[in-house]
Amino acid sequence: MGSPADVNRPSQESGAEEGSTSTPWAPGPSGVALLEDHPDRLQRLARRHLWMHFTRMGSYDEHHAVPVIVRGEGCYVYDEHGKRYLDGLSALYCVNVGHGRSELAAAAAAQMNELAFYTNWSYAHPPSIELAARIAGLAPGNLNRVFFTSGGSEAVESAWKLAKAYHHAQGDHNRHKLISRNLSYHGTSMGALSATGLTALRTPFEPMTPGGIHVPNTNSYRWREDRDPLWAADAIEEAILFEGPETVAAVILEPVQNGGGCFVPQDGYFQRVREICDRHGVLLISDEVICSWGRIGHWFGCERYDYVPDMITTAKGISSAYAPLGAVIASDHIAEPFLHGTAAFTHGFTFGGHPVSCAVAMANIDVMQREELCANVRANEGPFREMLDSLRDLPIVGDVRGAGYFQAIELVKDKETKETFDARESEELLRGYLSGELYRRGLICRTDDRGDPIVQLSPPLIAGAEQFEEIEAILRPVLSEASERMERWSSPSKA
Repeated sequence: MGSPADVNRPSQESGAEEGSTSTPWAPGPSGVALLEDHPDRLQRLARRHLWMHFTRMGSYDEHHAVPVIVRGEGCYVYDEHGKRYLDGLSALYCVNVGHGRSELAAAAAAQMNELAFYTNWSYAHPPSIELAARIAGLAPGNLNRVFFTSGGSEAVESAWKLAKAYHHAQGDHNRHKLISRNLSYHGTSMGALSATGLTALRTPFEPMTPGGIHVPNTNSYRWREDRDPLWAADAIEEAILFEGPETVAAVILEPVQNGGGCFVPQDGYFQRVREICDRHGVLLISDEVICSWGRIGHWFGCERYDYVPDMITTAKGISSAYAPLGAVIASDHIAEPFLHGTAAFTHGFTFGGHPVSCAVAMANIDVMQREELCANVRANEGPFREMLDSLRDLPIVGDVRGAGYFQAIELVKDKETKETFDARESEELLRGYLSGELYRRGLICRTDDRGDPIVQLSPPLIAGAEQFEEIEAILRPVLSEASERMERWSSPSKA
């Protein structure tokens, strides 16, 4: 899964428009500020009342504007001042069909007029029924049962609970542990956070939900050259044996790992993991909150790497984020224990399978099929990657990796030794310069240092050569300047 921790935004060096002045708040009911006629109304209301996610709220004041996006069209969005930005992150790996799709808006309006809401708790409605059947028809193998949620964290939470409930129904009452990878991101709810392998996200909320186990990831850029290419897969079996197979419920892995910067699997990795899971009676969950719905060129990421999991977690691109929706797609054998007599999976969410969201998702899949967007990603992945690879001549670019329209550039201090930037240098590089400068020049992407420093790109699936050229025209000079700035910053005598 993806978190918005470091989506690029104006840096501390960027300010509000010149001439902005301070005026007193006009308190309304319950202290709400009423500033209908003030030119900085949105800025003031945002700073006073809006608590943004994964955001350093202290970064914004009268001289440092909150980026306010007001409109979207195709691969672009526009801020409150009318400035256009290339949405090189699809908002947050979400808006797969691009912005401003009237057919998705029409589907939502039509469903609201017909049935705005009804629950899936003991009831069904046509949109959730039709969408579940359509998803089952697209999913690989016998993944035929769809349990809807409101988003990605809920999907991961639900999959872990379902894994434990499945084993319990089989008489394996001790299988509760979940194995995931270092630096992986699987969500922020307490169960999903236990699976997440990012220490900084976990420590403020400890103790964690018991059972989260972490193993090495597949970032071969940081491996010894003589390392067995499948050692990270074998590390999963070592963890299962160490914990005791009778205590392990599931392994959860992204086809391409988001946290750390688009780590791709080695050839044979998922086949080895599937064998390990089967050998020890452990379920395999493919976390495809990002990697499904065409992001890496297929309906589901597991298809690209030729494995069939027991469950898929999905969200984001399922509706291109035009309405909140997520799901767990489970194999028939996972659902079987809950289909008879008085058995039930005693879990749910009020808005899971919301009729409006399901109607939007149906329209979203229509667009993807009609415009063959999975094929578009496969056809354009090569040129997209070639453009990013061309940046390897810059001193700061250490590695380029990813799949489909889900790519990352790892930034290094020394290309020969692969030396990375320390915490202080990363802060200066990413937040002191790169994030704000990319945004200022009209490119929304992601700069992140929860592993080693990266720039991540994930454009809408409709993007093509024009957008790739625009990305390069911004990235190349900004990364070149970043390299020079960091050399001067770490060696003041050279300035």
